[in-house]
Amino acid sequence: MKLLTVMFLMLLICILSHSRMSLSYASLGLGLWFEKMIPSLLPFMILSGVMVRMKLTDKVAMLIYPIAGPLYKVRKNVCYAMMMGFFCGFPMGARVVDDLYKRQMITKREAEYLLAFCNNIGPVYFCSFVLPLLGRKLVFPYLFGMYGIPALYGLALRHTRFRDLDNPKSRQESVRPAADLVACEDGSAGICRDVSRKISPGERLLEEIDSSIQASVQSMLSLGGYMILFNLLNLVPHLLLGHPLTVLSPLLEITGGLQMLGESVPLYSLIALSFGGLSCIAQTYSCIKGSDLPIGDYILHKIILTLLNGIFYLCWFLLLPGSFLR
Repeated sequence: MKLLTVMFLMLLICILSHSRMSLSYASLGLGLWFEKMIPSLLPFMILSGVMVRMKLTDKVAMLIYPIAGPLYKVRKNVCYAMMMGFFCGFPMGARVVDDLYKRQMITKREAEYLLAFCNNIGPVYFCSFVLPLLGRKLVFPYLFGMYGIPALYGLALRHTRFRDLDNPKSRQESVRPAADLVACEDGSAGICRDVSRKISPGERLLEEIDSSIQASVQSMLSLGGYMILFNLLNLVPHLLLGHPLTVLSPLLEITGGLQMLGESVPLYSLIALSFGGLSCIAQTYSCIKGSDLPIGDYILHKIILTLLNGIFYLCWFLLLPGSFLR
């Protein structure tokens, strides 16, 4: 604790003594949050929140359940979390898993399984920001590295470490009594209603939309705060070395770090994307902190996925060197 206190005091002193430089790093995080993250994440957060609250997830999951359900041997709500985690991107994976778990729509074991491989960088962000920034012409190999490897990893986990998901006892787990979930629609926002009062379907829809918007905006504000804070941490090595330590920046905050690196080291940037950076880990913890889901297991799986991604690029280089990183 004393070490953390000293570190944050040092950061505070650096910010006060080098205000122009700290403003530059903070502006980088704030600008990327406003221009890239809000448009690509907030609509999905609101819509997903409404679907979870209205218990429409099993119907939406039918888009992939006929294939993913038998392949991964999971239920419809698990398929819904997989779909949102892969298609909508980080931190939607962790957010949806936490929502479903708190409302007893998936078990703890299923939630741990989903967190192991479903909380990745979103394809919209990856294709519209990352690949153009890195100047890559090919698309499919990078998509496979970013999403195919986690999908295969999840399939392998399902038949090894998580093969007990079929056990009926594991589906009897709960976080809290169902009555609490009915009384409070969004514990994080403290929005409760009188459960004895009957409301029409239209009123309920409006109520759930309002609740989802409030929770989603709160999550987006937290995400912006993390992006600003972890981009600011680049200030310390900059002052110590006399120049930015750009190789460290993606490990602190991935979006700002990629912006700083540009096209200089594309392989390193692509592998760092699999890990996500310390900011992504902190944001994931922020999403699941109200439950008993372990953040340590999530970090371990992220490290494994990063290693697997590095092996994929090594195999690509060895087998097809002519097209490597094109």
